[in-house]
Amino acid sequence: MQDRPEQTAIDNPLRHLTAAQFMALGGNAVIYVRPIKGSQLSEMMTEEEAEFPDEDDFQLVVSADGQPLLVADSEEAVAEWLSDKNFGIVALH
Repeated sequence: MQDRPEQTAIDNPLRHLTAAQFMALGGNAVIYVRPIKGSQLSEMMTEEEAEFPDEDDFQLVVSADGQPLLVADSEEAVAEWLSDKNFGIVALH
């Protein structure tokens, strides 16, 4: 086996912004859309919430501060939901 130097985690200064500082940067205007498996969604939800078929694909929309906004079963459903909203969108793959 090869010896690899230990990697140190980079402490991103954006992680330490206050809510007011984050909003001043436009944090309330940016959302993230990422594909996610049903099994991952089920792990995120509490027992009272819906369970999702493990192998089904979904689209998870979250605000820049990590708050879930929407779970959809297709990119088209996300696009329709966003059609009347004014967000900057980042797609995660």
